[in-house]
Amino acid sequence: MKERISLLVALLLVFVSCQKKQEPITVTSEDYHKSVDKVIEVMIHDIFSPPVASRIFAYPNIAAYEIIAKKDDRYKSLAGQIHDLGNIPNPKTDENINYEMAALVAHIDLSRRLIFSEERVKAFRDSLYTLWADKNEPMFNASKAYGLEVADFIGAWMDKDNYKQTRTMPKFTVDTEEPSRWQPTPPAYMSGLEPHWSKIRPFAIDSAEQFKPIPPPPFSMEEDSPFYKELMEVYEVRKSMVGKGDKSEEIAIAQFWDCNPYVSVTRGHLMFATKKITPGAHWIGITKIACRKDDTDFATTTYAYTKTSIAIADAFISCWDEKYRSNLIRPETLINEYIDDSWEPVLQTPPFPEYTSGHSVVSGAASTALTDIFGDNFSFDDDTEVPYGLPVRSFTSFKQAADEAAISRMYGGIHYRAAIEVGVKQGRDLGAYVVDKLDMTRG
Repeated sequence: MKERISLLVALLLVFVSCQKKQEPITVTSEDYHKSVDKVIEVMIHDIFSPPVASRIFAYPNIAAYEIIAKKDDRYKSLAGQIHDLGNIPNPKTDENINYEMAALVAHIDLSRRLIFSEERVKAFRDSLYTLWADKNEPMFNASKAYGLEVADFIGAWMDKDNYKQTRTMPKFTVDTEEPSRWQPTPPAYMSGLEPHWSKIRPFAIDSAEQFKPIPPPPFSMEEDSPFYKELMEVYEVRKSMVGKGDKSEEIAIAQFWDCNPYVSVTRGHLMFATKKITPGAHWIGITKIACRKDDTDFATTTYAYTKTSIAIADAFISCWDEKYRSNLIRPETLINEYIDDSWEPVLQTPPFPEYTSGHSVVSGAASTALTDIFGDNFSFDDDTEVPYGLPVRSFTSFKQAADEAAISRMYGGIHYRAAIEVGVKQGRDLGAYVVDKLDMTRG
């Protein structure tokens, strides 16, 4: 009798255990934010350049969005809308698939492929996998299998964007004979980053040249020339800050929007780097802030990240096309050589040509996409830079934030006015095109 009771108890425990594994699982927008945050954390650790970072954001978001568009009638697939993207595979069966879970699996898996420190992403992934499998193993297995299948599909499309080919193209050659041409800047005197980025396949824009801006003012060191006046403006703006001290509003703005992923610091004979987010990562952070303020659900959160990251990625392709076409020298180089050899910018000059301003172009594009999603006059408190010791800044709209990000390059001493004003227009024009071209919502 005791043996029969023990057997019944054992069977009951097995039954209860099986029942436990059938718990419903809700994958939330916060889970998606955490996945994006993890990617940014690893990207900072691995030190990706701003253009490369924009690619790392775009593909995982697209994979997640395409899965959600399969289920949610509010959203349309990007297949046929962005270059060379076909329809993702249909699930073999809808049974047990949690589409939000599958989307997050795809996002994590593609992110893992695009960074160097895979173990950091795997640790985050495995913590979720353990939680999901413990709650509902059949649902987890089905969702994981579909998420990985889509990740493979998007990965195969991604691998044809010419990125790998650009890794083996020649380094940028500095022309020291031509006084208008860009030259490496202190303290690291790094080579020009990503000189072939314009060869990357764009997402929504027709080509890298589609939003080619007007040329910069003709190079001239004549005192009455437009170029020289812009050079002197950078010099004088920096000089005017000296009397205000390190607490001036201009310096606060410059530092808040610095977003240089690799700042070289020299201490005696020792040189090391401080690591920060890229301009694209700052705007991805603003996307998270907007989603949280608007309390968006998982699908809308995925949509917001995807549209914004596509605008950012195409903005970098467009901007870098112009940078290495105009190949314009930075203010720091000319000021040190012709005006004041002790002059230093507030921000460290990044290692690529001046025109147009990357942050201006990207901010114009990202702010236009976000305005389309969340509306005009969407106020928000930007705490993106708090982890780097900088206070929160508040904005009444995405446009205002983009304007401040653009002028920060003047305050930082790293761009002329033309690169800023033409750059933000270039970004807004591109962003408007992306918004008009991508038909992502129904109704």
